[in-house]
Amino acid sequence: MEKRTRDPVFPSGVSFPLDCPVYNDTFIKVSVYGVSDEQQSSNFLGTSRFSVADLLHSKDQQLSLSLRTADDSVTVGTVLVSRMKMGEIEDGEVDHITADMHQKCTLVYESSHGINDKENGPIMNTVFQNAVCKVYRFQTVDSKWMLVREQMAECTLSFSIPKQLIGLCIQEDTCRIQELKDLGELSPHWHNLRKDVISRYEQIIKEYQDTLVELEKLTGPSFKPSCSKGQKYLEFIPINLHTQRMRVTCPRKTDSCYDVVTVGAPAAHSQGFKNGGLQKLLSKYESEKKSYSTAYQCIYYPPEQTTKAREILSVVSQLQPHITALADQLLQSPRDALRDTLKSLEDKTEQFVHALKDELVKSALLALHAARPGYVSKSQTSAPSSPPEPNEEPNVVCNNVNSSQTPLKESKASPVRSDSIPHHKEYDEEEWDRVWASVAKSLNSVIAMVEKLQEQDNNNQESTPCQTLADVITSHSPDRPMDVVDWRDQLGVLVQSLKECVLDVAERARHSVIFVLLQEAACSTAQGLQLQQRRDTVFSQALTALACGFVMRLYAGLEDKGFLRQLHAVGLVAQFESLLSTYSEEIGMLEDMEVGISDLTRVTFRITEALSEDSASLTPIISGRRDRYTVEVPLPHDAFQTLPDELRQGKLLHVIPVLFNVGINEQQTIAERFGDISLQERINQKNFEILEGYYKSLSNTLPSECLPSFQTQTDIKELLETLGQNVVTKKRKNVEILWLAGTICRRMNGIRFTSCKSAKDRTSMSVTLEQCCLLRDEHQLNKDYFVRALDCMRSGRLAQGELAQWDDPEAGSIAINKPASRHFYPIALLLVSSHLLVVWLILSLVFLLAKYQ
Repeated sequence: MEKRTRDPVFPSGVSFPLDCPVYNDTFIKVSVYGVSDEQQSSNFLGTSRFSVADLLHSKDQQLSLSLRTADDSVTVGTVLVSRMKMGEIEDGEVDHITADMHQKCTLVYESSHGINDKENGPIMNTVFQNAVCKVYRFQTVDSKWMLVREQMAECTLSFSIPKQLIGLCIQEDTCRIQELKDLGELSPHWHNLRKDVISRYEQIIKEYQDTLVELEKLTGPSFKPSCSKGQKYLEFIPINLHTQRMRVTCPRKTDSCYDVVTVGAPAAHSQGFKNGGLQKLLSKYESEKKSYSTAYQCIYYPPEQTTKAREILSVVSQLQPHITALADQLLQSPRDALRDTLKSLEDKTEQFVHALKDELVKSALLALHAARPGYVSKSQTSAPSSPPEPNEEPNVVCNNVNSSQTPLKESKASPVRSDSIPHHKEYDEEEWDRVWASVAKSLNSVIAMVEKLQEQDNNNQESTPCQTLADVITSHSPDRPMDVVDWRDQLGVLVQSLKECVLDVAERARHSVIFVLLQEAACSTAQGLQLQQRRDTVFSQALTALACGFVMRLYAGLEDKGFLRQLHAVGLVAQFESLLSTYSEEIGMLEDMEVGISDLTRVTFRITEALSEDSASLTPIISGRRDRYTVEVPLPHDAFQTLPDELRQGKLLHVIPVLFNVGINEQQTIAERFGDISLQERINQKNFEILEGYYKSLSNTLPSECLPSFQTQTDIKELLETLGQNVVTKKRKNVEILWLAGTICRRMNGIRFTSCKSAKDRTSMSVTLEQCCLLRDEHQLNKDYFVRALDCMRSGRLAQGELAQWDDPEAGSIAINKPASRHFYPIALLLVSSHLLVVWLILSLVFLLAKYQ
């Protein structure tokens, strides 16, 4: 619909349903209606029709049709139908009529310079499905025409990634139960605590298994609608996850592509926000855990210590089998290839020893020893040996609390710290140092043996060397040259000793850090269980969105050498734009989202070669544990072979997530005038520092030629300075922060995300406004077409009257539909806030009583 004109130009194309293919002999009927008032019915003006062949063979690539009345008696006007060609390229030839049978797509006439067929290839169709396409034609400042293709698609990863993640959580918790059982015999106190912790893990496993069963039953769309955000079995699924791609074709300019992922804010809607979100709940949980550690007679380990314990457990689990495999490979290697295998064995063993030198492992071993049955503390044994008085109870019990005893919650003792661990009189504190040092000694013996063999080969002597191995290997003193059997047997003894030492150290270290995690879990109440589930839920939604954005960005940049170099050198920045308010429940959503986005730093990506080109082989796969996940993205053989060596060799790729939030709705107005926006300010300041650090790393590593070029020549450094100024500026609804952050992200080849509560109204308005700004700044969109283009893109997305969120003058956006009269603002304000409504009622009652007294 074109308003207030008698000579309308319609910038949008004509859509045809899937069951209506278009051919040369297809006839198209054009009907024109006149509307004097949008609230009244329209009146029919005239109609005409033409065939596709007529349009294709017309002399000036356009048809002038006469509009006639319904009875074909009177001509009431003319309508001009133009032939649309991609970008109006002067020397382009029309190749064919696109009638995409896989998606609802606007009828356009494509040239050889049109849309690349790779967008409909097996790679894209595996991850992105059910695309909806719209094509627009807008005029540039030089009176040329640009063609804009807008495509929105669902992402199959919306369910694939969460289901894999739930499976990994079940597997991890199952392993954790087995690890706790492998701790061996514990005192009654610790045995009961271990039983409680195991029952909690079993409860989580049961709930996750039930969720997985329900998800396997689902069929239909590849996204979760906003109306289902409160459903428990769908809590791991992101809300309204879609990809949005705008491809622009302009005269005498290569095609440009702009991508953005839209998703509802990662948050645990099914668990509610009555007590806040993850950021607030975790802070409260850590403070309460100190008191519980005292009550349960546990050592309080701060979060950084428990995180380190998980890292040590992960390192030990990875390196110990690797060292064993390399040791076996060393024995199987020919004599002239021993040096290469030994080098790998030496590197991995050094990493293993270095990881276990942490003081946390040593202190945890002492704590575990104190938790064994029959333990007596050193302070108690140092007391005089005289018998106690008859009425005096012997001071002999420490951590072996009777199983019938309950912790005293009113105890005022301070939390037990790691430096106050009791010492057993028979436990040698130097034993751990000797144990892990034996690994280094065994490795040195193997190295000496291999060097001796290399020396014999170099000297090419048959006689026994003057120097024996007695200085290094006391059990072997050969007096003749070592033949094949001798050197393999002697090396086998040393290698077996190394493997046994590594296994012994690994078991001790594993038990020690598992005991640390047992104490952390024992100090957790039911709140700790709920927090773990909440964090898993939010992380699943954030990870799914990130995987979708990474795959989309990777597919778009497969032919960009600068992008691929940046990918393996410094990683990519993932910029999450949030439009949540800092008022009411959305505060809890923002707190959830902050933690979920921050947890994405634990995720890495790896590009692999797919076994085939079917959808199952091209689906990304997740592996790892909660402390570290890796997403493997398969590519077909031909695409994989074009990658740089670093990517083909499986180098881990990092993504740097940043989050910027600016509330834009009426609730944010209340928060800024009567509430608290410190959460938003802290998030923006913290993530600005992360973004600035990434830019410094990027500029120090790669030349500027690796980054994309834009029409606007503003330097990234200058944009960052402006963003920093806006972050610290006290300004209401400062959407400049979001626009600057989005611009910087695109300039640095980043991944763009836009979110609000449900990824509907506010998100769609943000995306369409950004697209029109890109057309204006980068493709010279005629200023007279800006508002029309914005209206055209927003039509169909929002119901009439839903545009008012961005029309707030304080948001600095373009007012398209003026809001209702300001006289109704106080009433609307009272309706939004129940607290203000109560105050208003009380004041009104007081006024009436005073009036009629």
